[in-house]
Amino acid sequence: MRKLVLTFIASGICMMCGYAQTLFTYGPNSVSKEEFLRVYKKNSINKKPDMADTALKSYLDLYALFRMKVAEADKEKIDTIGTIDHELDNYRKQLAKNYLTDEQVTNKMIHEAYDRMKENVHVEHILIACTPGSDTTAAYHKIDSIYHLIENKKADFETLARQFSDDKGSKDNGGDIGYFTALQTVYPFENAAFNTPVGKISAPFHTQFGYHIIKVLDKRQDRGQIKVAQILIQVAKSKGEEGVEAGRKRADSVETMLKNGVPFSDLVKKYSDDKYTVNDDGVMKPFGVGHMVPAFENAAFALKNAGDISAPIKTDYGFHIIKLIAKYPLPPYDTLYPTLKHKVENDSRAQTARDRFFSKIKEKNGFKEYNENIAEVSNKLIAIPDTGKSAKSFKADDYKSMTKPVFTLAGKNYLQADFVRFAENLTHGKLNGPKNAVVKDAYNMYVNNVVNDFEEHKLVEENPEFKNLMEEYRDGIMLFELMDRNVWSKAAKDSAGLKAFYEKHSDKYTWEPGFEGAVYKFKNKAAFDTGMIILKAGNITDEQMVKAINTQSSPDRVSIQRGRYEFSRFKDATQAELQKDKMKVIPSTTGAYTVVVAKEIFTSNTTKTLDEARGYVVAEYQDYLEKQWNEKMRREYPVKVNEKVFSSMVSK
Repeated sequence: MRKLVLTFIASGICMMCGYAQTLFTYGPNSVSKEEFLRVYKKNSINKKPDMADTALKSYLDLYALFRMKVAEADKEKIDTIGTIDHELDNYRKQLAKNYLTDEQVTNKMIHEAYDRMKENVHVEHILIACTPGSDTTAAYHKIDSIYHLIENKKADFETLARQFSDDKGSKDNGGDIGYFTALQTVYPFENAAFNTPVGKISAPFHTQFGYHIIKVLDKRQDRGQIKVAQILIQVAKSKGEEGVEAGRKRADSVETMLKNGVPFSDLVKKYSDDKYTVNDDGVMKPFGVGHMVPAFENAAFALKNAGDISAPIKTDYGFHIIKLIAKYPLPPYDTLYPTLKHKVENDSRAQTARDRFFSKIKEKNGFKEYNENIAEVSNKLIAIPDTGKSAKSFKADDYKSMTKPVFTLAGKNYLQADFVRFAENLTHGKLNGPKNAVVKDAYNMYVNNVVNDFEEHKLVEENPEFKNLMEEYRDGIMLFELMDRNVWSKAAKDSAGLKAFYEKHSDKYTWEPGFEGAVYKFKNKAAFDTGMIILKAGNITDEQMVKAINTQSSPDRVSIQRGRYEFSRFKDATQAELQKDKMKVIPSTTGAYTVVVAKEIFTSNTTKTLDEARGYVVAEYQDYLEKQWNEKMRREYPVKVNEKVFSSMVSK
């Protein structure tokens, strides 16, 4: 139900600004022709909305009732409820992410990513790892020392990578990570790789993983993507060189059969150990640079024509025989744009765009920092003892007297005490980790939080699209809450009203002829035989039967249902086939068995109790309450239509 309400809201309801023709009023409120047409056209199922008199009047009645209920929600101040206010705040923050960015910067980064995808870069790197939020001083000094050793030609890059790099995947190869292209690594690493000339070494730089230096070995034109099929001959590593030699002989044998004309697909089925492709004639998903081990990638791209087959290629996985199916060049920019946009907006580039956008907001709104005041409160936090009963702990209330501004935005001062309050909420009052780093990060997050919140609220004033979406969502969740109060929850909680409604309409809720009893469903003959022995023995609960027949490996050998069944809806047995307290066995063509035991048989209609009919009664009582509420709304908010304006919308 909630989804239906929010879907109706999300259709694009908005109040028009400036002069507009009033189409109708409801109580003291009005709706313009422009607003109504906007909503009507967005809700139209057909591309061309029905502008006939009847269709427009029907929708006007629905929309007027909707606006009445929103007005009632405003009157009751539904949006001030804590949960509603919190949900609105969360929605605003999620929605604002799409607006709080520099669109020009984002588009520039999309173009940059595409241009870089035209090129592959081959690099070696050395990583000195450090975790986010930790003290990075030692890591930086270590990478800087390594960098100067290489720069001063006192040691070569590969030797130092093997000795010091924390990247386990590449250190044994002298830091070599092969070729890659844009959007395959974190943005700072990609920048260093593409901005460093071939043969040169980058200065140390930082990513979320730690400090790096890279050496660029080569740059080449991108190869695009390739689609191949493979036969994989796995090698038993536990057998050492003997296993390798056995794998090689098997691969050579397959190659010989291929040369003798045996179809590739036949040999895939018979010899390939790749369980992911063996049932697809060995065909793999298309891939580009950096997605396969270099030996496999190079052998695949070396094939020139569709149908060409490689000699056996050895990798850590075993021996591969590769068949070329197709090569695909880099698609045009317009084709890749949606994919690139999504990737750029969801990797570390997005933060770069947001940082630049926030810088513009600060500049536009007179942002000013007070470094002495920042240092004063930061030093006091950093001075918290590392040992003792309250080690690294703090309470914001102890800093209430620190009222100097740490920064100003749009003429408003944000005080030292405000920052400490934010830091307490962020860290739960505990400075775990290097305190200077934690405090510095907390301050930067505080600034970003204030700037973000400031601009979010300005969006409502300055961006019509954002304002409309927020109003639509607000109306939706308020109306949902009001509907819940007046209809949904009320029907469930109003036991006296529900009982009175049932008694007034009890003749509607009846059982057709049927039976009350148990239905046993056995998966196969073995389960059925066991079940019949148990049933005939008697004095056993359903739980005991299920435990006796079902097993962990086959938990569905028997299922049991008890209740009242109507013959018109029970297809396993008819009234004529059942007798009270007698078992009726019904075999199926699939080997399963159904056993029906009727404890009571009903040959005529009987009235359901309130408990038996509760689901139906509650649903109909909700409909009744909603109709009553709708009539009340129409009385309190009488509708007056401007017939002249309405007629101007009508067309055949």
